[in-house]
Amino acid sequence: MRIIKSKKEIEVMKKAGEVVALTLKKIEEAVKPGVTTLELDRIAEEFIRKCGAIPSFKGYKAAFKSVADFPGSICASINNEVVHGIPGLRVLKDGDIISIDVGACLDGFHGDAARTFAVGKISEEAQRLIDVTKQSFFEGLKNAVNGKRIIDISGAIEDYVVMNGFSVVREFVGHGIGREMHEEPQIPNYRCRGQRSRIEAGMTLAIEPMVNEGTHMVKILDNGWTVVTLDGKLSAHYENTIVVTEDEPLILTRLD
Repeated sequence: MRIIKSKKEIEVMKKAGEVVALTLKKIEEAVKPGVTTLELDRIAEEFIRKCGAIPSFKGYKAAFKSVADFPGSICASINNEVVHGIPGLRVLKDGDIISIDVGACLDGFHGDAARTFAVGKISEEAQRLIDVTKQSFFEGLKNAVNGKRIIDISGAIEDYVVMNGFSVVREFVGHGIGREMHEEPQIPNYRCRGQRSRIEAGMTLAIEPMVNEGTHMVKILDNGWTVVTLDGKLSAHYENTIVVTEDEPLILTRLD
C-alpha cells in the first residue's frame, strides 16, 4: 500500500524532520567518554519538547504484550547493539561507537533519523563501518525516485555493504512514515521477494541501513527491545526520513 502525502503534509513533515536533525546535532555535541546514555536521552527529550514536539519513541508499544513499552525518548545502541538500545546508566568509554535513533512528532506527523557516532578515538575498522553504513544510505537514496521499485533501494544498499566486506541486518527494515511512525511500505536493506512495489512522488520513507561488522544474524535481549549482533561484533546504523519528488529525493532530517 502506498501512502501519498500532500504538499501541505510534506511541509509539516519538513518541520518534524528539522526537529529530529537538530536533536541529533545536540546529541552529537554531547557524546564523549564519561557520559551516560540516560543523560543523552534527557538532552534529547528536553530539546524535542522545547521545539513543541513529542518524542515518538517514548511509550512506544512493543510487539508482544509481555514486553513493557519503550521507556526512552531515543534509542541508544552501543558497539554490538544494533538498534533499540534502552537509555540507562551505562557510561560511554573511549573507543565505543554509539548509534542514536531519534523520532519526533510535530503537528501529527513524525520524523525519524539515526546516526552512529564515535566516542573519543575509535579504531580504523570501526570508523570504516560507520562510513560504509552512511554511504550505503546514499547509494539506496539514488533509487528513491518516481517510477523505480523498493527493491532497487534495497539492492543498492546491499551491494554497497557487501562490496565493502560487511553484512546487512535482515530482521529489521526501513519503512514508510507520516501520521504513523511505521507505515507501509517496508524497505529491507537487502533484496527479497515481495518488495517490487513502485515508488511514487509524494511517498515519505525512512531508509535505514543497519550494518554489521561480522554476521548479519542478530538476537533480541531479555528486555524485549535491544537487538545485538549474534557474534558480538560491531554494528552501525544510519537513517533519514525522505520524500520522493518528481525530481531528486529530498532528505527531511538533515541540516546540510
